[in-house]
Amino acid sequence: MTPQQLQEGILHGAPAVRRRAMAKAITLLESTRADHRTQGDELLTALLPHTGRAFRLGISGVPGVGKSTFIEALGLHLIAQGLKVAVLAIDPSSTVSGGSILGDKTRMEHLSVHPDAYIRPSPSSGTLGGVAEKTREAMLVCEAAGYDVVIIETVGVGQSEIAVQGMTDMFCVLQLPNAGDDLQAIKKGVMELADLVVINKADIDPHAATRAQAQITSSLRLLSMHGNPEHAHHDESLWTPKVITLSALKGEGVDGFWAAVQEFRRLQTANGRLAARRERQSLAWMWERIDAGLKQAFRQHPQVRELLPRLQQDVTAGRIAASTAARNLLAAQSGQSLQATI
Repeated sequence: MTPQQLQEGILHGAPAVRRRAMAKAITLLESTRADHRTQGDELLTALLPHTGRAFRLGISGVPGVGKSTFIEALGLHLIAQGLKVAVLAIDPSSTVSGGSILGDKTRMEHLSVHPDAYIRPSPSSGTLGGVAEKTREAMLVCEAAGYDVVIIETVGVGQSEIAVQGMTDMFCVLQLPNAGDDLQAIKKGVMELADLVVINKADIDPHAATRAQAQITSSLRLLSMHGNPEHAHHDESLWTPKVITLSALKGEGVDGFWAAVQEFRRLQTANGRLAARRERQSLAWMWERIDAGLKQAFRQHPQVRELLPRLQQDVTAGRIAASTAARNLLAAQSGQSLQATI
């Protein structure tokens, strides 16, 4: 399908045609072929006027915290309210084989077959921060297709999954009731950026969940005074991070979670923080793509490709420092004279 056909299918196609066009469009945007990148840019530019109306929700948490179960419960709750839900599930890629299982869809049995839901698993492909390289582009495709809520589920590998916070309107962190003391919770870098902390699996140990809620609430209050200025505690016109408990498996507390999300959206829209956040994210996205493009152009430069094999051998053999080799390659790209390589 051409970019024009994909655009037509996404914007005006019947449900089955739209889903097929979305899948093909995201695959096109994820491709590394030069001609596919050109077509992807053309498609994305055409779709851009139709984006921006959906609410973007990022979900992070350690493996086993119940992200997929929670997203299914939330998705079905939103669909019952008449909303259309898209889920971009990022799966970790093996550092050995490079492959990815992409099994998140199988854990959302009911949501994955619902006509008002769209689930797209994508491999992280070595991208740090818990998201895939083209997650932003996939998110815009879902928005253009008319989905009201776009949920991004991160890989779930620990304490550095903050990239999703830079592409969503609200960043939620899922926590287990017995996941360590409050100091352990503070140590996680994601806590400082979280807009909402959710204690999942509260049905297993309600007392532990209540203790965790109190401890993390106290921690967030401390962070708001000395950490993230976005979370100023004294101004009632600004959102204050909250901690809630729920059981996704039993469907308890999901309505309270969505009520908190709606309150966040109302406050941050009224005070202009939501629009400002999206503006910063767009600029960050541009610079991120510039960095990726510069790296690709560097690798494809004729002189760099000529020198690279020899310099790699010199570095591995210990004949030249890695920093010197890097400077020589950069000098070759810019046409400057090389430093000594021995």
